Amino acid sequence: MRVPDNHKIRVFLADDNLIVREGVRALLSTAPDIEVIGVAGTYQELVDGAEAAAPQVLVTDIRMPPNFQREGIEAAKVVRKRHPGTGVVVLSQYDEPDYAIALLSEGAAGYAYLLKDRVAEGDQLFRAIREVTTGGSMLDPRIVEALVRPASQGTELMPDEEALLQMLAEGRPMKAIAVSRHTTPAAIDDAIEKLFLKLAQAASSGAAGALRRLKLLHQAIVDREEQGEELSRLLPTGIAEKLRREGRRIGETETLVVTVLMSDIRGYSTIAEDANLTVLARQLNEHRAEMNRAILANGGTVMQFVGDSVMAVFGAPIPADDHAQRALVTAGAMHTAQSEVNERWAAEGLPAFRLGVGLSTGEAAAALLGSEERLEYSLVGDIVNLCQRLQQFAAGGETILSEQTYHVLGGLVDAEALPPTLVKGRHAPVQAYRIAALTAA
Repeated sequence: MRVPDNHKIRVFLADDNLIVREGVRALLSTAPDIEVIGVAGTYQELVDGAEAAAPQVLVTDIRMPPNFQREGIEAAKVVRKRHPGTGVVVLSQYDEPDYAIALLSEGAAGYAYLLKDRVAEGDQLFRAIREVTTGGSMLDPRIVEALVRPASQGTELMPDEEALLQMLAEGRPMKAIAVSRHTTPAAIDDAIEKLFLKLAQAASSGAAGALRRLKLLHQAIVDREEQGEELSRLLPTGIAEKLRREGRRIGETETLVVTVLMSDIRGYSTIAEDANLTVLARQLNEHRAEMNRAILANGGTVMQFVGDSVMAVFGAPIPADDHAQRALVTAGAMHTAQSEVNERWAAEGLPAFRLGVGLSTGEAAAALLGSEERLEYSLVGDIVNLCQRLQQFAAGGETILSEQTYHVLGGLVDAEALPPTLVKGRHAPVQAYRIAALTAA
């Protein structure tokens, strides 16, 4: 079946070896839903070419000219700074699990790690591209086997435990595992902890190292999904230049009062489970474009896209007295924009995305980190973690406000007080306020 050009996944390919590069290009040309829109053989060619082409996915070697170190990965980070949400498929000749885990542990979703000598086997490369396009991650089956087999040696596992271990080693998100097992992410987290305990009790000296790797991978997945209290993402280039012009020093920390916004698509894992991944990738990119437009239109800074989640901050890096109002307007604009997109999708028979949005206001420590060539903006504070928790309370179309956000907004918002609730990471119940969905779209 022919896929329209505007529905194809746009891929930029980078490898310093011409034979490998053209071989991979020829392989990708056989996929009806994938289009190679540019190639590169060096770090600078990759950065410049991807900036001009704006691909959905980068497929890159690790070591490239000029220094043959980590140029492919570093270039991918620069591209993701300028175009948040770009997926990355790393091609490597190294089958050491520690290296793959270190890549996924960098905190960015949308990474796949494949071995070069197995790229042409089956549809691995095609699956990896489709997976990272929608914010997922993927490890080469040989890496998965190297994680699972040593860790489980000498341990009698039940079939459901074996299946859970396999999904964990594949780097599956907790939400996706929960959907496949018809339970909650919290229940999956508990099951994994019990599985680790069972494996540890029977672990030989050889299995101990494999178990350590699995725990590192699990922590990377959890950190990526929940973000923790540290939000450290690449700044859009224009904002970085503005900060430099204003004399901000790299490494200088300042305390700001800000409002953090986080959104998530309700039921996304279920949608993804049943969807054609090429179509889902197109939907996700349309969604991200609309969310990005709403945030920037109200003076917000887009901090990160992770799969179906969006994070933004108002009042940083440039302070703004009306940061809470800007965030509130943005939340409404996001719901409205998504409703309009849903109407277009309905005409095509596509599933709607319904957003849950959380807002949290308070102090955060912020710093511009890195070098003159590559800058990263870090925001640390309890409000980041709280916003993540509050967002989970929001049903489709709803916005949840922290108590401080509600009070800062004063009479500008009509919101319902929710019963005080305990959330992870807090000893005392949290008071929150809900703005009900205006429509069912």
